[in-house]
Amino acid sequence: MELTLHLVIIAAAVVFDARFGDPVYRFHPVRLLGSWSLIWERWLFARGWSGFSGGVAHGFLVVAGALGAWWSIRWALGLLSPWFALFWDVFIAYSLLCTHDLLAHGLRVLAALDDLPRARAQLRMLVGRDTDDLDRGAIVRATIESLAENLTDGVLTPLWALCLFGLPGLILVKAVSTLDSMVGYQNERYARFGWAAARSDDLVHWLPARLSVPLIAAAAAILRLHPRLVWPSARDHHAMLPSPNSGWSEAACAGALRVRLVGPIRYAGRLVTESYMGDPSWPADLDARHLADALRLIRLTAVLALAVGLLLTPLRPLLPW
Repeated sequence: MELTLHLVIIAAAVVFDARFGDPVYRFHPVRLLGSWSLIWERWLFARGWSGFSGGVAHGFLVVAGALGAWWSIRWALGLLSPWFALFWDVFIAYSLLCTHDLLAHGLRVLAALDDLPRARAQLRMLVGRDTDDLDRGAIVRATIESLAENLTDGVLTPLWALCLFGLPGLILVKAVSTLDSMVGYQNERYARFGWAAARSDDLVHWLPARLSVPLIAAAAAILRLHPRLVWPSARDHHAMLPSPNSGWSEAACAGALRVRLVGPIRYAGRLVTESYMGDPSWPADLDARHLADALRLIRLTAVLALAVGLLLTPLRPLLPW
């Protein structure tokens, strides 16, 4: 019975995400997580807890608060009816999956490619780099990079956490990702305080990042792209990015599409890299066809990830936690 309910939650959340996308409203769980993080950050800094120990305490308070809020509301709704508790679980799971929105952002850039100012505006919803001077090829490269990079932390890790560990697992990884986006920066304020958040984020995405490579290769084979280039590209180029995880799916997608990614990138007018990811013989001046192929690749990889997650779901009762 418990396994059946768990499968119902997964199926309903995936269907709602595919059909409606991420709900946009003031009290979205991720927005509340961000506000909760900021409250505790200010409280800890005001008391001098701005170092490593303060960051650890901050992470514990945010994650515990997120899990406690979900469980408390679920418990209260369960007193009224088990159906209310089930609907609550489905709603939270649906709110924390974002495959639809990731693909939608890419589709909006694709639809705007004939109007470069509009395409740049759409791209700014995906990336933090300077976009004002990007030509069509650079816009497409940046969009593919964002799709590939977010495949791991936005799709694979949350989906597999839900399948294997239920709502607590999904809430945990989304809380960790939110903490990383709030405080996981190498600057004067967060270099020490945000260390725990950044390392926790690296940890939860470590295995899904590497498992993304065979999934991307399988999707590339089905789509008749370039599956044989996926592993060599991931092996040789994943370390180009500073993150220990995001380079795996990005380099794998470069191989699957047989394109060069990255290239000249500027932040606030400062050139941070000119290097390309991929074999020098692969094209870097990309067009709508390459972005359309990337969207198909990411979509099918997400479907394959769901299949893997559902196959692993029966193992959940055997896990020691």
